[in-house]
Amino acid sequence: MKKIKSLVFLVFSFLLLGSTTKEKMQQLKVLQLNLWHGTYAVPGGFDGLVSLIKQTDPDIVLFCELQNAQKTDLIARLTDTLKKDGQIYYGKQANQSAGMISKYKIEDQQLCCYSDVQGAMTKNYISVAGHTVVIYAAHLDYTNYACYLPRGYSGTTWKKLPAPVLDADTVLKANRLSQRDETIAAFIKDAKQEIKKGNLILLGGDFNEPSHLDWQADTKNIRDHNGLVVNWDCSVMLTDMGMIDTYRKIFPDAVKNPGLTFPSANPGAAISKLTWAPEADERDRIDFIYYYPNRAWLLKHASIVGPAETISYGKITANDSQDSFIVPAGVWPTDHKGNLATFLIRKTR
Repeated sequence: MKKIKSLVFLVFSFLLLGSTTKEKMQQLKVLQLNLWHGTYAVPGGFDGLVSLIKQTDPDIVLFCELQNAQKTDLIARLTDTLKKDGQIYYGKQANQSAGMISKYKIEDQQLCCYSDVQGAMTKNYISVAGHTVVIYAAHLDYTNYACYLPRGYSGTTWKKLPAPVLDADTVLKANRLSQRDETIAAFIKDAKQEIKKGNLILLGGDFNEPSHLDWQADTKNIRDHNGLVVNWDCSVMLTDMGMIDTYRKIFPDAVKNPGLTFPSANPGAAISKLTWAPEADERDRIDFIYYYPNRAWLLKHASIVGPAETISYGKITANDSQDSFIVPAGVWPTDHKGNLATFLIRKTR
């Protein structure tokens, strides 16, 4: 059934692309990345970030974990550095964990969907091809990281448990002690108002929670899921709203294309700094780009950005998937991998 759905999607996309050849289309590339203490956790991390932006040439970059011990305004430093190389990006730091830069002028920036733990989402308005695009940069609550429970680790103390938690309802109950679901509920309420206005909606960030699409029957006996099927709250809420997970849309098979984003291997950091459950396979996809479907745009491609290797059982693990990677040419600045999604938007004039 999944293969049929994937084939139908590809045929539909081909027909839609064919039907728009006479129309003027504009490409929009979106990069999402957790910066791990504002790139300062890895020597040369900032230069690595600059290198990555030059390598991928995104129109929009969604960041989280902007805070850093040096209290640097990372957005200002980044846009100034890129400007010296002839690349013009706009953006301002909102004193929150999440933010963005854009080749398009940011017409308005607001804060919404608050969390006591990670602060607010950053909500940005830009105009692309005659359309208003509302972009939400998110960094959801990191506490009560319940996907560690089936793996035999606490999601609050990060210590090993006497035994794995093997009941999905118990796992979800623990998951809901976080503020992730409340933040997504607030996002949904806010985004629905923007949808009514006809605006295009984009959401990206580190969710600190897996997708239910990756914890179904086909994956229950791999990556230390220990037989569990878990319908993780945030992805279920977004899917019910109609939001589309870009990577899983292009690559629907969670076994062949897991799209794992955390933890990422990083030669610039000690493995002890990269793993929180060293005696388990803790790998998950917790970083996402979502969009709301609209006739004005089409998802063209999605890719994972970062080193192909991951961390599993406290060791560097070679790529064992069929995932599509964009491997960085420079220093990798973070303990996560990122996402790159490419859209085509119809020009209105």
